[in-house]
Amino acid sequence: MAVERVPPVFLAGVRFTISGSLMLACCALSGRSVRVSRRQLAELAVVGVILLGISNVGLAWSELYVPTGLAALIVAVVPIWFLLVERWLLPSHDRATRSAIGGVALGAAGVAVLFWPKVVGAGQLGWMQLVACVVLLGSSFCWAFGSVLSRRWKVAVDPLTAAGWQMLSAGVVDFALGLALGQHRRAIWNGTGIAAIAYLVVFGSLVGYSAYIWLLRHVPTSKVATYAYVNPVVAVLLGWAFLGESVDRYILAGAAIIVPAVALVTRAEDPGDDAAPVGEAG
Repeated sequence: MAVERVPPVFLAGVRFTISGSLMLACCALSGRSVRVSRRQLAELAVVGVILLGISNVGLAWSELYVPTGLAALIVAVVPIWFLLVERWLLPSHDRATRSAIGGVALGAAGVAVLFWPKVVGAGQLGWMQLVACVVLLGSSFCWAFGSVLSRRWKVAVDPLTAAGWQMLSAGVVDFALGLALGQHRRAIWNGTGIAAIAYLVVFGSLVGYSAYIWLLRHVPTSKVATYAYVNPVVAVLLGWAFLGESVDRYILAGAAIIVPAVALVTRAEDPGDDAAPVGEAG
């Protein structure tokens, strides 16, 4: 609802500037230190821009062309990106299990099912939907990469303070970019748009993102990534109930493939998983 009234880059700038400022103010009022060194601020800003300034903007822009439920379903491949980033791009000492590789392959098949009607669809809108779906994949990759980077750097700052600086950094960058692009001139500040932004500030940022950053500090990424089980179901239901979005057979088939794929990958990331790594005896 928000992105239909405020262009995506400027929307992110407004949303995260407000939520970051509020979070830091709350931290200061509650006695938490909000002071950070230049190095800490730089690391928090990099993570914030990747997680929010890039990933969230990609999601918001894509929702101009694809239904909310479909967008959430594509973004549900985040745990698969987690696996690929942690095992190959920013490798650790762990090896990929058969379950993990099977989950990646199954997830790719599910994404192919979701993309199929966009590939064969005729007309410019069909192509824009396909581009939006590809951007969503890139957006979910940025989210996974930024999350892994956040865990690796382990900035010695209170998690809520860290979330505040990350949101504020992303907000300032997106706000400036939105102004430079002239997106503020196309914003429609009616009651629905303001209410939608307020909801995103409170529940999406102050509550949801802060909880996510706290969990990244205290819980294995495999457990944090299980939110991907819930998001698509909630988004499909909300899109259907409030926006009149249809749920076609491709979305149902994609969900039936992607959710089990995410489960396989998440199970493989579980330290208690007894699946043998590829190349070792089971």
